[in-house]
Amino acid sequence: QVQLVESGGRLVQAGASLRLSCVASGLPFGSRAMGWFRQAPGKERDVVARISWSGASTWYADSVKGRFTISRDNAKNTLDLQMNSLKPEDTAVYYCMMGPYWGQGTQVTVSS
Repeated sequence: QVQLVESGGRLVQAGASLRLSCVASGLPFGSRAMGWFRQAPGKERDVVARISWSGASTWYADSVKGRFTISRDNAKNTLDLQMNSLKPEDTAVYYCMMGPYWGQGTQVTVSS
């Protein structure tokens, strides 16, 4: 059974940092690209960052470039998202994805 479990989301003030983590089980972790997505209330789910299977290649949405860093540890089956200089517009449920599988999401709320 494939499982992706996110953690680390919480309420923070603008300017703070958070680190989200996703632990995967039930599939070959090191063979697939992964990504972080987010969905704000009333909006579509959008990609935030992507990382290649090896971790050598990354991509970021313009809205988070320079503030967020995606990383993975294939030995530990974990995917992380370091989020710095958080803004109220970063408020959303954040999802870990390894196609076609999704985690259940973790809520990030940034207060102004």
